[in-house]
Order: sequence, then structure tokens, then C-alpha cells
Amino acid sequence: MGRWMILLFVMLCGGFVSVSNSLSVSVESPPAVNQGHTVNLPCWYGPAVKEEDLEVRWYRGDQFETPIIHYKHKKLQQESLDSSYIGRVSFGLKDESSGGVQIFVGLTLENVTIKDEGDYTCYVTSLQSYESASLQLTVTETGSQPVLSPVWTEDNTVNVSCESEGWYPQPVLSWSDQKQVKTFKSLTYSNTSSGLVSVHSWILVPSSSELSCSVGLSDKEKKEARLRLGNPPQLAERKSDSSLGGWVAFGLLLIATVVLAALGLWWYRKKGKSAHDHPEEVVPHTISAAREHYVNVELENPNHPYLKIRGTILRDNNPEDQPFPDGEEVTCLTAIRGTPGFSSGKHYWEVSLARQSTAIKQSWWLGVTSRIESLQELKITPNTSNGFWFLSSSPKRPDHLKFSAESKALLFVRSRPETVGVFLDYDKGELSFYNVEESSLIVSFIVTFTGQVFPFFNPGKGDEAPMEILHKRECSQSGEQQNTTGNCNVSTPLMSVVTHDEKI
Repeated sequence: MGRWMILLFVMLCGGFVSVSNSLSVSVESPPAVNQGHTVNLPCWYGPAVKEEDLEVRWYRGDQFETPIIHYKHKKLQQESLDSSYIGRVSFGLKDESSGGVQIFVGLTLENVTIKDEGDYTCYVTSLQSYESASLQLTVTETGSQPVLSPVWTEDNTVNVSCESEGWYPQPVLSWSDQKQVKTFKSLTYSNTSSGLVSVHSWILVPSSSELSCSVGLSDKEKKEARLRLGNPPQLAERKSDSSLGGWVAFGLLLIATVVLAALGLWWYRKKGKSAHDHPEEVVPHTISAAREHYVNVELENPNHPYLKIRGTILRDNNPEDQPFPDGEEVTCLTAIRGTPGFSSGKHYWEVSLARQSTAIKQSWWLGVTSRIESLQELKITPNTSNGFWFLSSSPKRPDHLKFSAESKALLFVRSRPETVGVFLDYDKGELSFYNVEESSLIVSFIVTFTGQVFPFFNPGKGDEAPMEILHKRECSQSGEQQNTTGNCNVSTPLMSVVTHDEKI
């Protein structure tokens, strides 16, 4: 009886020792993380072993020999690491439970990218045993506000396209009117070299419609744009040899609102009901009403490193004079702010894009910006999310314009405007653009401004035609406005047009 008791004691002791020497590794997949953010990849092992006997590797897939992190001999090893993670990862080794039963050997990853998504393995070894466990990292990216672009068809219907870019993973797009979800005609996705996804869809609707397009990864991360269509205004008859057939430029109200459920509800309760809570109630001003608020905008700094400027005339340099350092695309290097800035009230100004001696400009930006630093030093793409709201030309599509630099969705116009009127109603958040020659609205947007905004100009590149800010003067004997020739209510340049060979 005594022998059996001793044998049983030895077996139990042997089993206990075996269990204590075997490692247990556990991990926990983190919540989805947005691109550019920092994420913690947790991993624990137990029981504790001597630190000098401990080795920890974090690696992806079958890349055991090129780990992200390699801890051994009480220090981080620097040989044969995955180069794409160098400088972005840190390693934590600490006791996170009483008695040292579970030791934390997690990984912190900074500036997460789309390419970081996938499986990660935490591998722990000691002199007696080894074990590993894997977790899944999910990366997301919220894309741009959808942009709606309408084109009238001959049967009095409207082909409306919706486009948004910069999403990951593939977003869901849906159309709806005031009553129900609508079936779209087309839905396409495309990927950029960085792995982000763009989505495009179009739908046919009656000429008098109100519809919305929403894009998102889930119900809590949707972005929505709404469009109210009306019958296009008729052009007045003109004496011309050209036909009056075709489409005419028409006004539309594009209301872009980000649907972020919890945050949006909080904002609504805090702010109460206002014009910004119901942007669909804001009706764009007519051009005649807008011109009642005419301001003479000046250029902030005429000493521009990449533009020839005289008075209120802007034109990009002759490429032979000074080449641009950033390639062929239009960027903020050729942009300039105007003065004064605005933080309330209604304001209107006009910009000429054509003169008899030159063709209509093919490359330009016009709008407002809230950025106060040097525009030439910005290393960002100007868009609505970083303080730029502007209408721009589409050099390859003369019958289309677009809103902001990032949008690929186009706004159809009958012809390029020769003079563009810009109207800002700061308090109601209205930013409208007009074709002055046709006295018609091109497009109107609802924007929530914070802080001061400034007129914003960019004459583009590869285009000899000048951009000129038009001024008005007051009549000497009446309250009407007058140009330099004595005619009231007509905008006119204060400076002569610069020819291509003149030196500014």
C-alpha cells in the first residue's frame, strides 16, 4: 500500500512538472482600425519563464524568417526583419496578472496601411517548449463625400451618376428618393495602386426628382449626397448662326451630409433646429440677387513664386520661363488667396476666364478656402475635408466641370463659362457658382463653415489665357454700381489684359 502511494505521488509530480514546462499562448483580434491610426495586437503567454530563455517572434503568413519583431536574449534583434514595418512597431513585455502566470508580449503598430491587413502570428518559445497563436487585423478607410452629376437626356429624363472614392474595403452604394430605395442601372468598382476602392453608379430619373445616394461600409459609417432637380431654365433667344438645340446649363442644389449616426444625433440635440439642420430648405439665390452683395476682391500677395500677377490679373508662367517642380497636374503651387476674408454675411465676386485675344481658359479653380498658411507649402490634395471648396475645369472634358480636386464625378455644362460669379452666404452655408453671360446658376452647394474663409483662385497650368478678378465702382451720383466707362451694374476689369509677350 505504501509503495503504491509513493508511485502515485511520483506520477502526479511528474505530470505537474510536465504541465508547468509547456507554454500556452493566447491572442485577441482587435477591432477594425482606420488607415493611418495606431493599433495594439495583444498576445499573452504563460507560465512565466526566465527572460534570458525567452524568445518572441511576431510575423505574417509564412514569413517566420523575416519577422516584424524578434525578441531574444533579453533584447530586440535587428537582423532579417520585415523592412515595411521598421520604425512603425514597438514591443511590450510585461506581467499583466498576479503571480506572473500570464505575460504580455503584444505588438503596437503605428500608421496602419491597407497592406497591413491580414493574419499576424505571435510565436513564443523557451528552452523546454514553444507555442504560437494567430489573430486577424482588419483595416478600414472612409472615402470621400459622394458627388452627384446630372445629365439631361432628350426624353426629358435625367441621367444622374454618383461617385465616391478612397474606401476600404469595398463599400455599399444605394439610391433612394423620398419614398423608397431605387434600383440603379449600373454599379462599378475600381482599385487604386494604394488598394483603395472607388465606386460609381448611375440611375435614370424624371426631370423633377429629389433623390439621394449613400455610400458606406456600414449603417454607422455612411456618407450621403442629396440632389433636387427641377426643369432647366430656358435660354433667351439669341441671334446666331448656331443651333439653339441641345442642353442648357441648369441649377441644382447638391446637399452633402455625412451620416454618422451617434455623432449626428448628438450634434442635432446640441445645436437645435437651424438652417444647417435642414439644408434642403435653402434655395439658391438668383444671380441678380447675388450681385447685390458684390465685393471687390483683391489678391493677398502679388509676389507669388509661380504666378505672374499684375493688379487683379493672374496667369501661370510661360513653361520656358520657370518650370513647375510638381509635374503637370494642377496643385496649390499655383493657387492664391484673395482678401478680404469672411466670417459672416453675403458676398459675391466675378472672375473673367476669357478675352478676345485668347481662348477661354481650359484650366482653373475658383472658390473659397479656410486655410491660412502658405498654400505653396501644403502637401495635401485640396478638398472639402481639409478646408477647400471650389469649382474647377475639366481639361479633358470641355463640356464638364467638377467640384474640388479629388472628385472624378463631373457636372455637365452646355459650354465653358467665360465669366464665373461666386456667391457666398456664410450664415446659411450656401456656396453658388454662376455663368454670368447666361445669367444662370451652374451649381450650388451647402457647406458648414467654421472660422474665416477667403476667396480662392488658381489659374492652372499650360494655359496662356489670364484669369482676372473683376471689380465694380460706385456711380458718382447714385447708389448704383458703375464700371470704368460709366455704365452702371456691369462688372469690368480695372486693368488691361496682358498679352503673352508682356512682362508682368
